[in-house]
Amino acid sequence: MKATLPSVALSSEVTSIDKGAPESDWPRVVRRRSFLHTLGAAAAILPGSALVAAERDRDDRPLSSGDAAILRLLAAAEIIEADLWQQYAELGGVTNGPQNNYQLALQFLDGDASQYITSNTLDEVSHAVFINAYLESKGEEPVNLDRFRNLRSSRATGAKDIGRLTNLMNLNVDTSWYIRDRSVNNPDFGAQFQQALQIVNRPGIPITDADFEDSDHIQVIANTAAFHFGFIEQTGSSLYPTLSQKVSNLEVLKIALSIGGDEIRHFGEWMDFAGNAVQGPPFSFANSQTPVTDNGLTFPDFNTSPGGPLFQTNLIFPVPCEFISADLPLCAVIRPTSQGQIDARGAIQGAIDDGLFIGQPKEFSRLLLRMADEADGARRQL
Repeated sequence: MKATLPSVALSSEVTSIDKGAPESDWPRVVRRRSFLHTLGAAAAILPGSALVAAERDRDDRPLSSGDAAILRLLAAAEIIEADLWQQYAELGGVTNGPQNNYQLALQFLDGDASQYITSNTLDEVSHAVFINAYLESKGEEPVNLDRFRNLRSSRATGAKDIGRLTNLMNLNVDTSWYIRDRSVNNPDFGAQFQQALQIVNRPGIPITDADFEDSDHIQVIANTAAFHFGFIEQTGSSLYPTLSQKVSNLEVLKIALSIGGDEIRHFGEWMDFAGNAVQGPPFSFANSQTPVTDNGLTFPDFNTSPGGPLFQTNLIFPVPCEFISADLPLCAVIRPTSQGQIDARGAIQGAIDDGLFIGQPKEFSRLLLRMADEADGARRQL
């Protein structure tokens, strides 16, 4: 499918979004999920009195040290997400003109893949910009990671030649999230999960134009990206509700729950997307593309090998699992949401283990882990 929407250029510095830009400048989706976007349009017809009331309800008190620490960590996480998603969008997102083979490989998994990648990128940019602006409105220093934008870009046509925060060329993707959401067991109760696939030291984007040439090779890169998308967004879907339990200010809680809800929507889409990478004929968009192998990495048909409920490919909703107490009924929830799981330190350590920061100085990881520990150390104040 050819994209007909204009490309969206994102600055390498996550600084601002033009609030006055016409709606036509923002990519829109009029497909199977268009009704969700229609809900957001309702805000445009609210009476002026409602908007005034919303502004009047702003909490003008300074942030507690714990709330400020939580928001700083979330700002850093969103800046990192915006950086990696921008790289995916440059090569796999919405563009004008002919599609490259990476875009086509992604669209084998879902015909709307390029739009979803571009939309996810815009969401993460908006999150980073908003949280930093909110911190400043409260007299707090915004998070700035620009001094670490020193990793090289892909050299493939379409990628911008700018410094990056994140590396997408040597990924060690934790794919246990795929099994976890299909299990009745909850990591908050100590459950551990196997890897759905062994993706070690693999690129999620084409590195040079040579990567476009072999159909199996570029499909495996796209499939690697599919599972990486799920890994990235499941982190946010757990991080926000975990840290929300430590927030003191109701306005900060509103921010965490509202942005966290968007992250959960992202995760649901990429759960579906990854399943398409391991569906065989006649179910897959790719048909002949599954199974596919390149340089020792195979994406099989999960419906036949290994098969079973933990590998079911058409699930995007979490299976009911243990929650709060083993004595209570199973409940379908986002998990984990407990300290020591995907809390702030767990999220940053997961990104380190993922290979996202290969090439960065140790100072970068130490800074992020210190911010994570400060966020995890927050305590709710009544």
